[in-house]
Amino acid sequence: MQPTSCGGSALTCESPIIRHMFDGSPFINEQFSADHIQPAEMDELWSEGWRHFGSYFFRYNIGIHDHEIRRVVPLRISLEELSLSKSHRRNLARNRDLLCSVKPFELTDESVELFHRHKTRFRENVPPSIFEFLPEHADAAPCEIMEVNVRDAAKLLAVSYFSVGHKANSGIYAMFEPTELRRGLGIFTLLKELEFAKETGRTVYYLGYSYEGRSFYDYKKQFRGTEAYDWTVGWHPFSYRDESIALGVKRTEKIITDA
Repeated sequence: MQPTSCGGSALTCESPIIRHMFDGSPFINEQFSADHIQPAEMDELWSEGWRHFGSYFFRYNIGIHDHEIRRVVPLRISLEELSLSKSHRRNLARNRDLLCSVKPFELTDESVELFHRHKTRFRENVPPSIFEFLPEHADAAPCEIMEVNVRDAAKLLAVSYFSVGHKANSGIYAMFEPTELRRGLGIFTLLKELEFAKETGRTVYYLGYSYEGRSFYDYKKQFRGTEAYDWTVGWHPFSYRDESIALGVKRTEKIITDA
């Protein structure tokens, strides 16, 4: 599995703005494809900042958000350190009337239709297809993929997908019914993924990427036990409150209800 360095990005290693921004630290933009990877190898890849959509694996440490060049910060939760906030407990109570199951990943007509309703929430970078994130069939995935399936009686309200490693799991994609925004279903499925990870003996859950500074990914930063990846020195404890203070935010924002 040899990644291709600095490929496929509008931001190149030779860009003066990148050299200035990183002040000599490495610029990372790598990818590779793999049909099958063992669970322990998945753990190792995630620990080095890799993510995957289907058989496409990638990692990068800068991105563009809100017309700004931002540092990319991978996040994970140490499940031994995880404890739920009042907001998280309220979310679980609010949705206790729903039917929730964790099962092997399966794309159905119903879930594809939900994806197309869900993507109407986005104003930019609108994904054209759910196959941007997932293979068409489970046997085409390089590792085990499972889903959290949430229903109100017969109606599908939310689905989230995650990869399963040996001692770690990693989130892939979540979607929910836009008319049910008040329920906070994006957070709800994430809480259920964390619950499943703990119950099945995992020690780490990888949240995926966020940006340095405020962004729509901030909901990922507000879990106790969160760690951030420094592309030079590795993982370290992360505090959303400390980041807010460093950025001059006088009061830490409330938990964002949905992904």
